[in-house]
Order: sequence, then structure tokens, then C-alpha cells
Amino acid sequence: MSPILAIIIAVACLVLGCVGGFAMFRYVIKGKYEETIEQAKKDAEVLKEKKLLEVKEKFLNKKSELEKEVQQRNQKFQQNENRLKQREISLNQRQDDINRRKQEVDQQQQRIDNDKKLLQIKEQELEKQQELERAKLEELSGLSAEEAKERLVESLKDQARLDAASYINEIVDEAKLNANQQAKKIVIQTIQRVATETAIENSVSVFHIDSDEVKGRIIGREGRNIRALEAATGVEIVVDDTPEAIVISAFDPVRREICRLALHQLVADGRIHPARIEEVVAKVKKQLDNEIIETGKRTAIDLGIHGLHPELIRIVGKMKYRSSYGQNLLQHARETANLCGVMASELGLNPKKAKRAGLLHDIGKVPDEETELPHAIYGGRVAEKFKEKPEICNAIAAHHDEVEMTSLIAPIVQVCDAISGARPGARREIVEAYIKRLNDLEAIAMSYPGVTKTYAIQAGRELRVIVGADRMDDTQTENLSTEIAEKIQNEMTYPGQVKITVIRETRSVSYAK
Repeated sequence: MSPILAIIIAVACLVLGCVGGFAMFRYVIKGKYEETIEQAKKDAEVLKEKKLLEVKEKFLNKKSELEKEVQQRNQKFQQNENRLKQREISLNQRQDDINRRKQEVDQQQQRIDNDKKLLQIKEQELEKQQELERAKLEELSGLSAEEAKERLVESLKDQARLDAASYINEIVDEAKLNANQQAKKIVIQTIQRVATETAIENSVSVFHIDSDEVKGRIIGREGRNIRALEAATGVEIVVDDTPEAIVISAFDPVRREICRLALHQLVADGRIHPARIEEVVAKVKKQLDNEIIETGKRTAIDLGIHGLHPELIRIVGKMKYRSSYGQNLLQHARETANLCGVMASELGLNPKKAKRAGLLHDIGKVPDEETELPHAIYGGRVAEKFKEKPEICNAIAAHHDEVEMTSLIAPIVQVCDAISGARPGARREIVEAYIKRLNDLEAIAMSYPGVTKTYAIQAGRELRVIVGADRMDDTQTENLSTEIAEKIQNEMTYPGQVKITVIRETRSVSYAK
């Protein structure tokens, strides 16, 4: 047998075996399937009966619960119905009580009406009796009721005025006592803690030279050198018989300083002629500008003030060469700043802001341009222009009461400015202006009726006013001192403060013969 035939026979046998096995497997599976279906039907019937029993049980339980709930609700309805019946009974009882009380109130109202009628009758009788009594009183006193009433009202008014004036005086005196004690304490502590120099500025400077031979060289041929120097610096140079000294006269301290420094360099160099004079003066001006800026910076550093605009620093430096009533302006500003810092610390305020305002309060006195504004207002605008804070600007502008104060720093600057300017030796006045101020003080007081004499004493710091005792009472005397103080404050300009004392006295003179 060939191999191929053997293979074919093997394959055929394998196929026949597989077909037979498959048929046998299908018969077995079919039998199992039918048994499974029968078993599933039986299980389903059992499960169905079980579920029906469970549903019936739940239904019965639910039915019993609903019956219990219905029974409970019926009980609640019955209870509510009983309560409503009880309330209805109580409301009926209350209604009966209200009707009974209403009847009682009506009876009382009727009695009150009757009493009112009786009262009106009695009031009419009383008025008639009062009219009779008033007529008898008018007949006995000789005054009508209106006249008596007016006299009584006037006497009460006078008494009320006296009482009010007395109370006001007591309150004012007590407030002044406490306020003055605290204010004096703070001011005295501030002044004691700040030590200052006393220096008076003059309108002339003296330039010392080694010998009188130098005077001729300064004057030059036919005075051309001195004329060139005066024209370049804007001062007046006085060359007289004073040995080894030349007087430089000008109201502007900057010009005097430029002339003095220029003369010093010219004399040291030895070359004195118009061209050289102009060159040296121009050089000295530049040096002085730099020195002004350095002075401003040094002042700000000494006082601990930072962040000033460069232009404000330059203005502060210029104060060194300005004066007010003979008081150096920079020294005055430094002194005011120190006083402001100490006083602000005593009052619990910011001392740095107070120092800043005190240093800048008089920058309006060194303007770079001509202005007709008061120096306080102009200084406030300059500070505002260079981005200073509003409270600093207000303190500068308001330190002479030309602008309303809006911060607590402003009165501190005003007070410290007065302390610095009013202390002895700080400022000097022209004799004519001083005498005129005293005369104006006395004239203002004499302009009031009832004033007999006036005396300005203590260099114009106090005004004594004598009034006639027969022309003015105590209340008018107190009002007079206030009125005089307000008029002086509004019409006059003066350093510090003026105390007004009004004296009213009665003198009785008799002669024994």
C-alpha cells in the first residue's frame, strides 16, 4: 500500500470518528438542556409563590400601619375639637366680661362729664374771684397787671444776666487756669530745652585792610575801580577816614557778602582793575550760590529733615543772608524748627513734620520773583509747588492767621514762631515804629466810651485801661477788655501778644478840718 493511500485512509477514519463523537455529544447536551429547563420551571414556580407570600405579608403590615395612623389622626381631631369647644366657651365668657366692663366705663365717663361741668363752673367762679382780687391789688398798688408783669420780668432778666455772667466767669477762669498751667508748662519746657544764640543783623559790613595804601588802589584812578565794584555788586562802598577799614552798605546781605569776598580776593591777588573786578565778582557769585546750597543741605541734615526738594534746599540756604527786624532768618527758622519738634513731642504729635513746617515757615520772605502776596501765603504756595504735604503747606500759610488752620501742626508753628521772634534780644525795631505802635495801642483803648486813661507798659506787651466807676459796671468792664483785645488783634501787627487789663475803681475823698 502506498503512503498516500494510507494517509487518505487515516484521514477518513479520523473524520468519521469526529462526526460520530459530535453526534453523541449533541445527544447528551440535548438531554441535559431539557432537564435544566424543567428544573428552572420548578424553581420559578417556587420563587413565584414565595414572592406572592412576601407581597401579601407586606400588604397586611402596611394596612395595619395605615389603620393605626388613621386611628391616631382621628384621636387628634377629637382632641382639637374639644379644645375649640373650650375656647369658644372661654371667649363667650370674655365677651360677657367686656360687655360688663363697657357698661362700667360708660357709667364712669358719664360721671367724669358731670365732674367736668362742675369744674368748669368752679373755674368760672375762680376767674371771677381772681378778677376781683386783681382789681383790688391794682387799686391798692397803683399798677396795672401788665406793668407789674413787665417789672417782674425785667427784674428776673437782670438777675439771670448777673447769674449767667457769674457762671461764665467761673467757668472761663477755671478753664483759663487749667489751660494756662498746661500751656505754660509745655512752653517753658520747650524754651528751656532749646538753647539759641542772640545775634542782630546790620545793614553794613566792615572790610578790614592792612594799610591805608590799599584804599587808594581800591578807589583807582578817578574812582573807576570803586565805581566798577559798586556797579557789579549793587552795593555802596564808603571809604572815609576810618583807619584800616572800608564800609560796605546795602540792605541785601547777599550783595554785601559778594562784595566782601570779591574785595578779599582782589586785595590778596593785588590786580585791581575794572575787567578783573567783573571777573572776580562773577566767580564769587558762583561760589556763593554753591555755598547757599551747601548751607541748605547742612541745615536740613542738622535738623534731621530728609526728602526736601532741591529748590527748597536752595531757598533755605538763602535765608542765611536775609534778616527780619534784625534777626537772621536762617537762625530764626532753625530755632523755630527745634521749638516745633520739642513742642510736638510734648503734645504727642509727629515731631518730624513739625520740624519740617517750622524750618519752611518763612520761605516766602526770600522770593525769587516780585510778589504782592503776604509772605506766609506765598510760602505756602511755594511749598505746595514743590510737592510738600497739605498739612505742611497749611502750617506755612496759616502761621499769621491769613489762612484757616486745618491741622494741629499749624498752631504749633505759629506759637513757636512767636516764641522765637518775641524773646528778648531776638529782634529790634526802629524807634519811630515802636513809639507809633505804643500810641496806636493807647488810641484804640481811648476810643471806647467810659475810658478815662490808658497806659502801654512793658514795651507794648501790656495795656492798662482805667475806666470810670460811675460810667461802667463790672459786666461792661469784662466785655470791654474782650472788645479791645479783638480790635487790637484785627487792626495792628505786633510780635508776641498784648495783655489788656481793664481797671475799674471807686475813690471817695473827704477832708477833715
